[in-house]
Amino acid sequence: MAELKAIGRTGLIPFLTAGDPHPDWMPDILHALVDSGADIVELGMPFSDPMADGPVIQKSSERALARGMTLDRTLAIVRQFRERDATTPIVLMGYLNPVEYYGWEKFAANAKAAGVDGLLIVDCPPEEADSVRPVLARHALDQIFLASPTTTDARIVTMGELAQGYVYYVSFAGITGADVLVMADVGARLDALRRQIRVPIAVGFGVKTAAQAAALAAHADAVVVGSALVEQLAAATSLTDAQQRAREFLQPLRHAVDAARSTEIA
Repeated sequence: MAELKAIGRTGLIPFLTAGDPHPDWMPDILHALVDSGADIVELGMPFSDPMADGPVIQKSSERALARGMTLDRTLAIVRQFRERDATTPIVLMGYLNPVEYYGWEKFAANAKAAGVDGLLIVDCPPEEADSVRPVLARHALDQIFLASPTTTDARIVTMGELAQGYVYYVSFAGITGADVLVMADVGARLDALRRQIRVPIAVGFGVKTAAQAAALAAHADAVVVGSALVEQLAAATSLTDAQQRAREFLQPLRHAVDAARSTEIA
């Protein structure tokens, strides 16, 4: 993300659940997203109780688990993706329970070997990450944290000291994919957060349209889009259909974010 910031490019980060719409399609869908302008990809690790996610991603996790997705199969998707793309960063996003059951040391080693660059654990705030941080550091995995409108100043200070890669700012308190995104309020909060956080800031939760992505690009270093993309992919009837849906969804957002950045610079 720092490299994007250095060249004046606003990052575009799609999120999708590993194994949905189909495990075998995932590497090719990831390539379609990168070809359509994705700078980083967040790949969700399916979990049976995704408490921070709305119904779209909850159902996506359920479908993926029903198709036999595991952490090992998620890492296999990353490994296959890396056969053709050695540079686009991959961030795994998920929850503590599956990783703790798998074992942190084993998971970090296997994730790095597969080609993962960073990890965002939704229910592992910075003040509770002391035992995790050394493990990830040993395997050169960035630890990414969430911030929200309800994050305390004390936690933001801690986050600012520990954050790597980027901080993911959720645009309002609630679940992913919610319907209301108030741009003026989000912009003001992002500007305030930027004064406290040294790493780049990505914003998501509620981004559905190119216009929303463009508006956020004026305040954030990257824009994350998840539920709306997952919903599009869920309707795919074949790999070709899924790739086309990924391209048609992401390309307008890429163009809008780039146009907004150009206007800001001008």
